Amino acid sequence: MSKKLGKYGLPLEVKYCKKCTMSNQRPSSEREFNSKKEAKKRIIEFDKEGVCSACKHNENKTLINWGDRESQLSELCDKYRKNDGTFDCIIPGSGGKDSVFAAHILKYKYNMNPLTITWPPNIYTDIGKRNFDVWLGSGFTNLTYHPNQKIHKLLTKYAFLNLGHPFQPFMLGQMNLAPKVSYEKKIPLVIYGENPAEYGSAIEENAVPTKDSSYYASDFQLDDIYLGGMCASEIVQKHNLNRSDLDAYLPANPYSLDENKTEVHYLGYYINWHPQEMYYYSVENTEFRPMAFRVEGSFSKYSSMDDKIDWLHWYTYFIKFGMGRATQDSSQEIRNGDITREEGVSLIRRFDGEFPEMYLDDCCEYMGISAETFHETIESFRTPHLWTKNNGKWALSNPIWSE
Repeated sequence: MSKKLGKYGLPLEVKYCKKCTMSNQRPSSEREFNSKKEAKKRIIEFDKEGVCSACKHNENKTLINWGDRESQLSELCDKYRKNDGTFDCIIPGSGGKDSVFAAHILKYKYNMNPLTITWPPNIYTDIGKRNFDVWLGSGFTNLTYHPNQKIHKLLTKYAFLNLGHPFQPFMLGQMNLAPKVSYEKKIPLVIYGENPAEYGSAIEENAVPTKDSSYYASDFQLDDIYLGGMCASEIVQKHNLNRSDLDAYLPANPYSLDENKTEVHYLGYYINWHPQEMYYYSVENTEFRPMAFRVEGSFSKYSSMDDKIDWLHWYTYFIKFGMGRATQDSSQEIRNGDITREEGVSLIRRFDGEFPEMYLDDCCEYMGISAETFHETIESFRTPHLWTKNNGKWALSNPIWSE
């Protein structure tokens, strides 16, 4: 291991963006079906002035002719719109603000006929299920794919124990389902909301409107695919499974997608994406509602709130990378001019890494683990160069407020 790199390949010298609150420890999105234990992460880039790539991209967005981009969106819709009223595009989502915005604007502004599809949360929150129901009630047909819950719980447990990433099985379905439905339903156009690269993942991917197919399609065999940090063929053998038991988590067949001419686009390429504006639009045009209280670990009431596992996901993220929901949310809001960097630092100091007390028992029961196993697993993923133990309590060694 390089003397300059620590666990997960993270830089040993912790730095923070000069414009937002993002840390140089932030990992980029990866091909989840190939994620192995202790794999090295690709990390967000900083320029020589100490500005992160997400902020640089946000600056570049001010140079984009958004009128021209919306014209491109109109042309895309004209290309795929069906005049017989049958489905002409697929909108993945679970009823959060982004999928509500995407489906509503495509149907009611661009006259498309979307089929919404849902890979449901592991454990719905009450507000998440309520918003999903009112989303469909605002005028949308939905296809929900319910994976084998015995398998889903098993993979969630493995992902937590092996990767410290309990959200991985959900993310696998979130990435793979829409392209597969595209082929099965012969609907070539798939449209997601914003590109994760907006927030620092593989920033060059923002230059094109489509999602890189290597994230969701591959001709890998089971021996080459890893789920929950374990080889898929090993899982099949260990639990006496059939390939069909894991099918929902496997990447789509690239040759089938080519035959169908499937295209996966990001609406955020065509429309200047502002999370708060998407929230306001969803409230004004549907019956979408935020939580009655802020989510643990942040100051927001309207993001990542439909799955109880999400609370655990952000806590493990904090343990591994030294940043949590409040860092993610504040960075976005600083870039969009909603808060100042000083306000963001204060919010991080107050809320980031808050223990996920609210749904912890539900998550442990779901995965079939004890509280003792939970705490032991958390400690196994704590990144040494990010943490210091003082008087029996862990604290970040280089928090943003000590710059």
